[in-house]
Amino acid sequence: MTRPRVLVIGGTNIDFTIKTAHLPAEGETVSDGVFVRAFGGKGANQAVAAARAGGEVALVTCLGSDALARQARASLDADGIDTTHIIEDPDHPSGTALIMLDEQGRNYLAVAPGSNNTLAPAHIEALQSEIAEADMIVLQMEILPGVNERVLGIAACHDRPVVFNYAPTRGVPLRIGEAMSVLVVNENEAAELLGRDTVTERDAAEAAATLLARGPRIAVVTLGAAGLVAVEGERVTRVSGLAVSAVDTTAAGDTFCGCLAAALGEGRPLDAALRFANAAAALATTVMGAQPSIPTREAIEDFLENQGAS
Repeated sequence: MTRPRVLVIGGTNIDFTIKTAHLPAEGETVSDGVFVRAFGGKGANQAVAAARAGGEVALVTCLGSDALARQARASLDADGIDTTHIIEDPDHPSGTALIMLDEQGRNYLAVAPGSNNTLAPAHIEALQSEIAEADMIVLQMEILPGVNERVLGIAACHDRPVVFNYAPTRGVPLRIGEAMSVLVVNENEAAELLGRDTVTERDAAEAAATLLARGPRIAVVTLGAAGLVAVEGERVTRVSGLAVSAVDTTAAGDTFCGCLAAALGEGRPLDAALRFANAAAALATTVMGAQPSIPTREAIEDFLENQGAS
């Protein structure tokens, strides 16, 4: 099998996570927590997921020049990710995320983007050949909209497919269009993009179809433990959730996107690629920490085989 070339452009964070019995109310202190420091950020997480799923992955991101940035880069190198396009910004700290978890894996997140916000459209101009040669490109919303717009424009010129994870929405306008080959959102992001209060499992297919009408070839609405719904043309694909003992949902969506990109890049049919990515996301909820939780291809395939799927 030829490994698909996956280019991920996005944010990298250093995650500081505390797990407690319950999430605190305003003004409440919850003691006896468990602390984990791990590497995260949506772009970096998606790159790690695509690499562990079998992709030949390059990551474009911006890090500070601090010791934690050097450790983050070394961790990416250890996963076989091409880090030659990482930009070092000596004037800003690396992105940082503070995460609180409860026993059910529910979380609060706060992110200080730091150097992530210094990745600029000008940096993308030097990546014309990398974009043109990628089998799949992965984007999300932890970088400035102008960067995504430039990547989408170059990808469209070279007819390169883009998995676009419209997350976090942040109220930032970025037009959904044909350059987003595969649009991935969760139910909350779908609701925000559609101007609705909620999107539920019951109306997820209709929501995906409405988003599809804006231009993407495929629209996916993920539903957490309930699985996902994808729409391509007139075809609706539903993938059920998988039973796992969730402890931390932090990187599950990123794992889904990275694994979906790798699976589609190697030529898997959409339904098989969705099942593969769904299984990977489920497994990612069973381990605490963002990148430590992302499963390998072997673990995903073993899990699917035990579930009676492939």
